[in-house]
Amino acid sequence: MDAGADAPDMKVGDLGPTGRPLPDFEVPQPLERHGPARIIAMVNQKGGVGKTTSTVNLGAALAEYGRRVLLVDFDPQGALSVALGVPAHQLERSVYDLLMDDSCTIADVTVPTTVEGLSLVPSNIDLSAAEVALVNEVAREHALARALAPVIDDYDYIIIDCQPSLGLLTVNALTAADGVVIPLECEYFALRGVKLLMDTITKVRSRLNPRLQVIGVVATMYDARTLHTREVLARVVDAFGDDVFHTVISRTIKFPDATVAGEPITSFAPTHPAAEAYRQLARELLTR
Repeated sequence: MDAGADAPDMKVGDLGPTGRPLPDFEVPQPLERHGPARIIAMVNQKGGVGKTTSTVNLGAALAEYGRRVLLVDFDPQGALSVALGVPAHQLERSVYDLLMDDSCTIADVTVPTTVEGLSLVPSNIDLSAAEVALVNEVAREHALARALAPVIDDYDYIIIDCQPSLGLLTVNALTAADGVVIPLECEYFALRGVKLLMDTITKVRSRLNPRLQVIGVVATMYDARTLHTREVLARVVDAFGDDVFHTVISRTIKFPDATVAGEPITSFAPTHPAAEAYRQLARELLTR
């Protein structure tokens, strides 16, 4: 739990989309000092479930609340970099160099964003070669953890946007992380692979990273107008209980619009309900 955040007070009788009483997550207090960072991996091996959208907007919302945030684009597609207006395919150095070049430091690859307090370690297609190259490295699962170690005390949160697979790069993210946030699309097929993901998390915890915990499952692409979406969300809550965030992210065209603009939705459309949803998610995260 963030030291500057208070535990939520329940609003009696006010049920949220998850069917549970919706807590009142208070705006967090400013921090007197920053660091050490809590490292969070955004993981789901299924693509198109809102990992990158959640990473950029959760990070931006945390920065709005005075937290220093570093986002790590750990997907060779470089979608997180593009979402923040960074030309991924024109980079001189990226997270690939950070992993593979001992002379490259994290300061060499970190770039600022348009959001105050929010920085980025960008990625591009070069990262796809790292998964093959790391196979022959000693302690290959710890490569990202070693790379992040020098800046742990500089940030409050480091959020890693993982690729849609459970390969070596994702294992690296899980080995480096303190906790996992699982974005889960409110669609039946999105549920099918979650058990495999949970099994992977359990194996990483027992063999590589005993501090790794599941922070929560965040339901994305929710559409209250459809029975299917509501039923899937109910099944998610039945399966994961209190591990499911109260905050639910609804589907809206504003997300792709913000990506095209190279901005988080919190600055692209700051008064839109989707922007407030990610602010609420940030407040909820701070209490966990």
